[in-house]
Amino acid sequence: MKEMELKYGCNPNQKPARIFMAEGELPVTVLNGKPGYINFLDALNSWQLVKELKEATGLCAAASFKHVSPAGAALGLPLTDAMKKMYFVEGMELSPLACAYARARGADRMSSFGDWIALSDVCDEATALVIEHEVTDGIIAPGYTDEALAILKKKRKGGYNIVAIDPNYTPAPIERKDVFGITFEQGRNEAKFDNSTFDNIVTENKTLTDEQKRDLLLCLVTLKYTQSNSVCYAEGGQIIGVGAGQQSRIHCTRLAGNKADIWHLRQHPKVLNLPFRDDVSRPNRDNAIDVYISDEYEDVIGENVWADTFTERPEALTAQEKKEWLAQFTGVCLGSDAFFPFGDNIERARRSGVSAIVQPGGSIRDDNVIEACNRYGIVMAFNGLRLFHH
Repeated sequence: MKEMELKYGCNPNQKPARIFMAEGELPVTVLNGKPGYINFLDALNSWQLVKELKEATGLCAAASFKHVSPAGAALGLPLTDAMKKMYFVEGMELSPLACAYARARGADRMSSFGDWIALSDVCDEATALVIEHEVTDGIIAPGYTDEALAILKKKRKGGYNIVAIDPNYTPAPIERKDVFGITFEQGRNEAKFDNSTFDNIVTENKTLTDEQKRDLLLCLVTLKYTQSNSVCYAEGGQIIGVGAGQQSRIHCTRLAGNKADIWHLRQHPKVLNLPFRDDVSRPNRDNAIDVYISDEYEDVIGENVWADTFTERPEALTAQEKKEWLAQFTGVCLGSDAFFPFGDNIERARRSGVSAIVQPGGSIRDDNVIEACNRYGIVMAFNGLRLFHH
């Protein structure tokens, strides 16, 4: 098939809409549902991300996309008991791919509500069973087992969007898009990353562990498909905070850092043991946790609200408890799609436990940024490659 007609474009008033190939056949097949314009933008961007993550690390990967940027991305590593509880997968048999998606979805569950899923490998039954209970718009993968496809086809009253992609498809080296009737053309961003990406360490601390290199690779591949400006934080084989599409880099760093802090706070015993009523759905639990962690908990959770959510009113998580809990996390990695212009980014990153950074370098204030890293013993590599994505 060379083209596929779509219901409409980005918005219902934008018609006609389609995806098509000028030469050759479309590499995607719709197995269920009717994916739209934005669905396919998410699908094709997220597929590239997970495909490159697997190529870079050798591990299966998953991504959770919303509005053409990842809310989360992760590798297929085992989950701790705390993660199983915070990701709502306790008691489930989890394959590596299922772990990857649970991690990707769990990075920022608020943003992942109604996500588009990408999987690097054939979707198995275990992964489909995790997806079955989440609110999601659709999925792209190189294939599906019969059991997984049967589970997914039942979602959204049979209308769940399921797309298969040819894993051997290679796009043309030149890409084009039209803006205001004018065609833009550029070479595809074919940048690849491996451990040599971190050879240029510019700080006094020169030590990068294999785990840090893995997480920094994860940051770079994720940034490559995140709307710029962008910064992301990673830990333990998964992204834990993405700051995308901000005009100021410090705002990216703050946004991603705040999300990383929330991810860490979700593992606090008080949060893991919140007394939810059995009839409270996952999205409502996520909303309640977000409010519980926030500074407005006492003001926002009124008598009627908490009574509808909890079996008893939870004891507040105090500012001091949050500070003490967050202070223990020191193994976070950070990537930036362009250079840091000021050391304030390092100051903010340190507050969220960052101990290793990769960024292009090239600012006239590189010395100031390096000095800030040296002050806290943070190791930083310059990879010399900007990763803007628009």
